[in-house]
Amino acid sequence: MQTSAASFFRQGGRAVDSLRPVRLVRDYVAVAEGSILMELGNTRVLCNASVEQTVPAWLRNSGRGWVTAEYGMLPRATLTRTPREAERGKVSGRTQEIQRLIGRSLRAVVDMEALGERTVVLDCDVLQADGGTRTAAITGACAALAIAFERMVAAGTLARSPLKQLVAATSVGVVEGVTLLDLAYEEDSQAEVDMNVVMTEDGGLVEVQATAERTPFARERMLEMMQYAQQGIEQLLAEQRKVLG
Repeated sequence: MQTSAASFFRQGGRAVDSLRPVRLVRDYVAVAEGSILMELGNTRVLCNASVEQTVPAWLRNSGRGWVTAEYGMLPRATLTRTPREAERGKVSGRTQEIQRLIGRSLRAVVDMEALGERTVVLDCDVLQADGGTRTAAITGACAALAIAFERMVAAGTLARSPLKQLVAATSVGVVEGVTLLDLAYEEDSQAEVDMNVVMTEDGGLVEVQATAERTPFARERMLEMMQYAQQGIEQLLAEQRKVLG
C-alpha cells in the first residue's frame, strides 16, 4: 500500500521535496589551500583541497593539470565503530566507487589547461554519517576547490580561476511509494528506489545513478525524481555561492 505525499511524515516535519538543514563552514582547517565543513542534517563531511606541484606521469609536459579525490569514513562516523580501511589492508570497493565519483564530478567543471601542471587532491572525510555522504562530499569539495583557486589567483600563481562553474549533488528516493528529496539514513535504508544526481550550475548532468531495490519504477517517477533533484541542487548551489562570497 502506497502512502500519499501529503500524509508522509519525515523527521522534523520536513516536506518531501525539502533538503535537510544545510551549512558550509569555510576554512575549517586553517592550513589547507581550501577547506569546507559540509553539514547536511546530521551528515558532516570535512572537505580539504591540497595543491601539489606535480601531475601523474601520463600528464607530464602536457601543460594540463589534474583533479582527484580521496574519501574516507572515520571509525565512529556511524552507530557502531567501523574499522579503518588501513587495518584491513585495502580500500573497499564502495570507497573506490565514491572517490571516482567525486573526482569525475569536479573534473567536469575544471579547465585543466588553466590549472597548468598541478594536481589538486580533494580529501573528503566523513565525520558523521546519516545518509548522503557522497553527495555532501561533492558539494563541499567543490566549494573547497573554489577557495583554493581563489587564493592561487590572489597570490598571482594563476592568472584566473580554472573553475568554470559550480557543481553540487543530492540524493532522491522512493519510500512507501512517495518520492523524497535528500534521504537520511533511516529513509535510505528502506527506499524502494535510490538515486544520486550530480548537476552543474548551468543545469548540465555529470552523473545520474538510479537503482530500483525491489521492483522497476516508471519513467514518470524518474522525471519526478529529477525535478526534486534539480530543486535541491539549486538550493545547494546557492549555499555554495553564499560561503564563497
